[in-house]
Amino acid sequence: MKKFSILKLNKLCLSKRHCGRNEAIFEVMLNKLNLLFFVFALCLVLPICSIAQQIEKGYFRSPVKPGGRNYLSGNFSELRPNHFHAGLDFKFGGAEGEPIYAAADGWIHRIKISSFGYGNVIYLKHPSGHITLYGHLRNFVPKLHDWMVAKMYEAQQNELEIYPEEGELPVKKGELIAYGGNTGSSGGPHLHFEIRDSLDRAMDPLLAGFSEILDNTPPTPQKIAIVPLELDSRVNGKFQRIELTPVLSGSEYRIPETIRVTGRVGLEIQSYDRLDGATNQNGFPLFEVADDTGLLFSLLVDKIDYNYTRQFLLHTHQNRFTKLYFQPELKYDYISPADPATGVFEVGSGEKKNLQVRLKDTYQNTRIVKLTLTGADLDSIISDGAAPSTPQVSYFRNVMKIKVRQSDKGGLAKYFIGNQEYEILPAYQDAQSRTYLWDLRFGIPEKIDLCSEVYIPELVGHIPMGKEYLLATSKLSVKTEENSLLQDLYLRASHSGPSNAPILRLQETTEYLWNPIELVWDVSGYTGDKSKTHVYLRSPNGSRSFAGGEWEGGQIRFQTRNFGSFALAEDNVNPTITPIRVNAQGMRFTIKDNLSGIRSFEAWVDGQWVLMRYEHKQAVIWSETKDKQPLKGAVLLKVTDMAGNVAEYRSTIP
Repeated sequence: MKKFSILKLNKLCLSKRHCGRNEAIFEVMLNKLNLLFFVFALCLVLPICSIAQQIEKGYFRSPVKPGGRNYLSGNFSELRPNHFHAGLDFKFGGAEGEPIYAAADGWIHRIKISSFGYGNVIYLKHPSGHITLYGHLRNFVPKLHDWMVAKMYEAQQNELEIYPEEGELPVKKGELIAYGGNTGSSGGPHLHFEIRDSLDRAMDPLLAGFSEILDNTPPTPQKIAIVPLELDSRVNGKFQRIELTPVLSGSEYRIPETIRVTGRVGLEIQSYDRLDGATNQNGFPLFEVADDTGLLFSLLVDKIDYNYTRQFLLHTHQNRFTKLYFQPELKYDYISPADPATGVFEVGSGEKKNLQVRLKDTYQNTRIVKLTLTGADLDSIISDGAAPSTPQVSYFRNVMKIKVRQSDKGGLAKYFIGNQEYEILPAYQDAQSRTYLWDLRFGIPEKIDLCSEVYIPELVGHIPMGKEYLLATSKLSVKTEENSLLQDLYLRASHSGPSNAPILRLQETTEYLWNPIELVWDVSGYTGDKSKTHVYLRSPNGSRSFAGGEWEGGQIRFQTRNFGSFALAEDNVNPTITPIRVNAQGMRFTIKDNLSGIRSFEAWVDGQWVLMRYEHKQAVIWSETKDKQPLKGAVLLKVTDMAGNVAEYRSTIP
């Protein structure tokens, strides 16, 4: 690229002889050059210059097997059980030790040794402003490893994160920096690789054009869902979400069923992409919806701010289906046009709307799914299958749906809200059952007289998103911060179990929070050892994960970022320490805890602190000495669990 001086160009243009034959042309050119100089200077000062926000093909090389063939187990825009996957997962064939190379010139901007998250991880900063991340590493190259161990001994910390100064640890493109592993929250040996922009936002690494990764396969649709978006919306006559399986017809997929819709409805899709030579189901970045008039909706995910990764939980149904309609609560701007009507369909009675859903991966491989929506009138008489023996209650955003059996005592349901009473007719019914719909924005009912019986909802209140809020009941108080909720929360809470083994249930496990909320739970009947009793989140399979909590008399205060069932449990059992090897060459132990989990561990030999590395998946810790010095003297290892129980191991290395 030819270099030039803005100053020289400005001086050149001061001569009318070079800038034109009249003052008007000279002034226009000078103004343009001054504007160019201002933009150039602005890009030098600010870290958001547009050049740094793109990925130039050829700038980065593959960090794994450069010039060879690579396969991915995961990619950017892939939906994981509780988060959005922001990088590429390079396969190693099930073995650790794969050489990892720097993707471009730069310096180590951040480095961490940890047993969780990305595990052992390196962040490189590059002259372009980009950052590359290399996660789940087995170990760093010897020079870097020794540097890090020295820092850990200096800080006397078994896990450490450091931000070196620019130029302190430089690297060259293609330089060996580490070896691939399975550290941190990893399910097998692989490299997690990311490219971030200068604002630390993750970008799609496949845009770098790695020739080592091939993809000639278009995405595959699995299910299309049609969902009601308002109280008067219907799908095939009912307020329901239906899922349909596309059928392959030539190179396209079709929904053969007739779909009758009333009011405003939206589409959702469950789908995946495959790269050549791999069976993994990956994500892809681009969704489009069009009708006979042209493009109506576009969702392009090629960059993600880490502050908003959990927003994807709102933009999915149970973290499986991607919603193809605008939601005003979402904090990102991937949807185009950015309008409340985008992706929302309303078809007049007797009319038809032909739709195409286009799925595109980063390599522009495209798959089309076609379906037709047929408009229908709102009908109050709808066949709805067998009647439930007890009220069947479900929730969709702000709508509460109750289906009950028919009753000879009448059909008007009475909703009691404060000192007000509201009578409503069934939204639809048949000879077997009645279905009522209630918009919770009108109020939270304390009880509902369904003619055949009185139903007491588990609803305890409405918590608005986007603000600090405190909701208090006799047994529970909930405090939210400005960024706690993904959307308005109509809180459902139930209490069960005996006083000495209480259970608190909040919402469903398939509902999500953005950031933690704080709860104060009244369990005044509990008589166990409070110093060793904490709150645990119980999973559907019965396992328990530590949520913690601090006692305040008969109440316990704790935080959670997950909904589900919470229970108290007492952990007064010390962790276990099993020696594997204890000698001059090093120490290795298995450490386990029966309930709350390991909080910390510390080791000393001859009164000197010794670095202990940890792999939680194998429950193993091992020593690393500074400068590989042999160990000698009295050994003391302390292991503490989350409940404060402490185990000790003592011996002597001769």
